[in-house]
Amino acid sequence: MPSLKDLKNRIASVKATQKITKAMKMVAAAKLRRAQEAAEAARPYSQRMGAVLANIAQAVSSDDSAPRLMSGTGRDDVHLLIVCTAERGLCGGFNSQIARFARDHARKLLAAGKTVKIFCVGKKGFDSLRREFGPNIVERTDLREVKRVSFENADAIGRKVISMFDKGEFDVATLFYSEFKSVISQVPTAQQLIPAAAPEVVAATGASAVYEYEPDAGAILSDLIPRNISVQIFRALLENVAGEMGAKMSAMDNATRNAGEMINKLTLSYNRQRQAQITKELIEIISGAEAL
Repeated sequence: MPSLKDLKNRIASVKATQKITKAMKMVAAAKLRRAQEAAEAARPYSQRMGAVLANIAQAVSSDDSAPRLMSGTGRDDVHLLIVCTAERGLCGGFNSQIARFARDHARKLLAAGKTVKIFCVGKKGFDSLRREFGPNIVERTDLREVKRVSFENADAIGRKVISMFDKGEFDVATLFYSEFKSVISQVPTAQQLIPAAAPEVVAATGASAVYEYEPDAGAILSDLIPRNISVQIFRALLENVAGEMGAKMSAMDNATRNAGEMINKLTLSYNRQRQAQITKELIEIISGAEAL
């Protein structure tokens, strides 16, 4: 049984930890609002970009002018998995959910006889995947020094991916991230980037407009698809930041409440042991007095 001094030191230690987790929860809550606004603001732009690509893609669907980023290599033997996670922990199962989703997908591809290559964006995803897929990790991007994710960070990743595709290093590229739904809900998501899967155009009622492109549709797609890849990566990074802050706020809230429960239990144990010790000392004093 621990002594009174040990219990007192443990209570003080847990109280100090509780102050830290409470402060981290408040910081995460403050950052969450800004991150959520950024993620929600990026969604309409990425969706409209997809709609524009879908409209233009219809013009090149019947000929051979589609760029390679849309038509692909004609094979699906080598797959590149772009796994986006956070740079830091203390956010519950946020990072592990994305890594598990990508790991399951990689296992299915390997079981089907495909070659898997992994591009890790974020330290936690790299730490989780390197245990099983260390030899498959071909590229890694570290954003720990970036205080606020910008489009330039996503564009640099997009250029790396396109450069790898131009060199013939893979056939299909899939982006893995966590879509932010709410503070307590972040959904791991997989999105194919290369070949660019153009979204279906919603059938409009009435006569549809006929567009003429200058330059031709293939040249426009050659410029828009690389930009769309960077846009989708940027959206994934923003979704991850919002999801990370939401998961961290929930995790730190749970940790603060658990610390409070532990403090109550330790305080109760401390008071009981102290009462027992005082009672024992009183009995010894009374026994000694009666002996005289």
